Amino acid sequence: MTISSTLRDYIEQKGTPYETVPHHRTATTRQSALAAHVPGSQMAKSVVVHHGSGYALAVLPSTHRVELATLQDILDKPLGLASEDEVASLFQDCDVGAVPPIGAAFDVPVVIDESLADGADIYFEGGDHRTLVHVSGRDFRNLTSGAQVARFSHPAV
Repeated sequence: MTISSTLRDYIEQKGTPYETVPHHRTATTRQSALAAHVPGSQMAKSVVVHHGSGYALAVLPSTHRVELATLQDILDKPLGLASEDEVASLFQDCDVGAVPPIGAAFDVPVVIDESLADGADIYFEGGDHRTLVHVSGRDFRNLTSGAQVARFSHPAV
């Protein structure tokens, strides 16, 4: 697998230039950033949460952890982490744990941590554990233009 066909079709439909960055197989977004020699602060990771009426995608730097209570307050809904089965049903052409942060491609609303809001370059999982997608920060903001931006993470130790 390279990048998800759903993601690729969405990015190309938007006319957004991108490049793929191959790396050896990794288990986490943070490991992917290291393997691809990408700054962790520029690596967007996706966390799928569920609530009473559906799902949302929380997007934050790979160097950070979600503050679930803060995210609940922002979304004004009780939240829980989505199960692997739930993630697989939402992101059918992606490996579990390699969810792209472009929720619009998969009809999933997105909230982006403000620490990613001004990045010059953004990298993210393309749907497998061996390929990153690289876009300019401006293009990332265009691809996620409907997303809410808020502070809901803190640096991981």
